[in-house]
Amino acid sequence: MTTLKETKEYTIDATGKSLGRLSSQVAALLNAKNSTSFAKNVVAPVKVKVINASKVKVTGKKMNQSVHKTYSGYPGGQRVKTLATVVEKKGYKEIVRHAVEGMLPKNKLQDKRMKNLLIEE
Repeated sequence: MTTLKETKEYTIDATGKSLGRLSSQVAALLNAKNSTSFAKNVVAPVKVKVINASKVKVTGKKMNQSVHKTYSGYPGGQRVKTLATVVEKKGYKEIVRHAVEGMLPKNKLQDKRMKNLLIEE
């Protein structure tokens, strides 16, 4: 198997893009699905930078009806917040990060792939 040593860097402008389409595009790049040497058991040397995250398009009533769930691991530790509350406290960066993390495979490499994601508002 060949190893990749060069780090590819991608910059994605979030201006006017919907949240789901943006996050699926970023997740595909973090998984290196566009690479000819794709292997699902290897973290690809890819850095993805999302700029203008505050200009992402959230349509309809999603800001008030869609929920952002966190769980501490303890009984009764699940917290549910609306997207508007999360944006108010943490900004649009957290919404994009949460959406991308939800589209990555749930395995040991998920955290390592998320470290290759940089989001700027």
